[in-house]
Amino acid sequence: MTTTHSLSTQETESPKVKSHLHRIFATERTIHWHGYVGAVGIIAACTLLDAFFFSFTSPINLVMVYLLAVTFIATRYDIGSSILASFLSVLAFDFFFVPPYLTFAVSDVQYIFVFMVMFIVAVTISSLTVRIRYQADAASQRERRTAALYAMSREFASTSSPERLVQIATAHIGEAMASRVAILLTNSFGRLIPHDSSFPLADNERAVASWAFKHNQMTGLGTKTLPGSKALYLPMTGAHGMVGVLGIEPLQTSNLGSPEQMHLLETFANQTALAIERANLVEESQKAKVQIEAERTRNALLSSISHDLKTPLAAITGTAGNLIEETQGETRDLAQTIAEEAERLNRLIGNLLNMTRLEAGAVQVRKEWSVLEEIVGVVLTRLEDRLHDHPVTTDIPADLPLVPLDSILIDQVLVNLLENAIKYTPAASPIEIAARIADGHVLVQVADQGPGVPPGEEDRVFDKFYRARTDGGGVGLGLTICRGIVQAHGGKIWAQNRQGGGAVFQFTLPLEGKPPIVEPEVDVA
Repeated sequence: MTTTHSLSTQETESPKVKSHLHRIFATERTIHWHGYVGAVGIIAACTLLDAFFFSFTSPINLVMVYLLAVTFIATRYDIGSSILASFLSVLAFDFFFVPPYLTFAVSDVQYIFVFMVMFIVAVTISSLTVRIRYQADAASQRERRTAALYAMSREFASTSSPERLVQIATAHIGEAMASRVAILLTNSFGRLIPHDSSFPLADNERAVASWAFKHNQMTGLGTKTLPGSKALYLPMTGAHGMVGVLGIEPLQTSNLGSPEQMHLLETFANQTALAIERANLVEESQKAKVQIEAERTRNALLSSISHDLKTPLAAITGTAGNLIEETQGETRDLAQTIAEEAERLNRLIGNLLNMTRLEAGAVQVRKEWSVLEEIVGVVLTRLEDRLHDHPVTTDIPADLPLVPLDSILIDQVLVNLLENAIKYTPAASPIEIAARIADGHVLVQVADQGPGVPPGEEDRVFDKFYRARTDGGGVGLGLTICRGIVQAHGGKIWAQNRQGGGAVFQFTLPLEGKPPIVEPEVDVA
């Protein structure tokens, strides 16, 4: 027969998860009636033994037999049984061995003091004995917990596969906690996916696990939140955030009732989370190394191919130029097409070479104090043929100061921005170039009235080989080169859509130091 009592509730808060250490599961305490029966039987046996020695020894020795029995009961049973034994020993001693016999009356007042001392000593001995036994049990539990954690950590140290780590954790936690275990980890989309489970995860159980993950809180069986679940779910938190959820379905409800067991469970969850996080970081690091090596190989290949193409491309361009000068009619038109496409190919190869030099850190910025308006004029003159369908307006203040920059590199930035506007805007649409001083920087803007940048792609347009549209030609390196050159100058570049339609690309160049003062020349007669 058993009687159940609800475990007292007291909420404590750990650094990561609110633990309901005394509320975890409505734990059932079982009163072991065999302990009380054993106490009654042992006291009865001691009474018979004292009755045998009653005529041969003094009453104080009979008391010692009862105290010895209480001590024995305390080492075998719980505190309730030992206190019952203490009470029964006093009653038995009074009833059988204190005159008048076979009654609870006391003829000598001094026996009342003996009873009190006997009861106090018996209760004290039983309490101390039970406490020592509990401490020994706690030490044994701590030893088993340490051994279990050490065994799991040792296997973790020799494993770098997340899947294998999950299997190790499931086996050790299930054995240590006498429970069925499920571990759910997040995928690349942030959804919880079961990776190893020793009990079926229905949709409602997955919903409970998702709630625990979303709110970073212990949830499920025995807690205030969703207590109808058949399992307890703990969020697994690593050094850089949450990696998943640990589910525990106890084989018996009392398996996870004590604070020691809950502390062990949280420790298991944290160690597993750290191991999985470490494995993920190692995997990401290996992927990054492979990607870097692939990028280095691709850059070397592009650089080699680009250099090898320069010589035949120069021959094609020269031959096409000669044909344009010496032929007429259809032949001249064909030669003109060859020259234009050769020039386009030359620009593409130039962008590839510039990109490889930027990534290799071979581009050196040689800043000189320059007139920005002159650089814009040179660029517009160079692109005059390509800009014949696009009216260009400039807005550069006459009092704009000299700007410290590498004129060759900034020339390339403006060329790429203008070519980008030409490719992605309809014919006859205007292009605007403006410059002004803003917060210690020179702000340069190249605006158009085309379709603009797709919403949300304002940053991606500067990524290598990325093209918002495929109908403009190119390989998606022009804006990437612009970003590299501007950043090498200590500035920044960005794109945004205009309210009236079109896009505007803006970049800043820092104004550092003061331009040199040029002394006027004096003629000496």
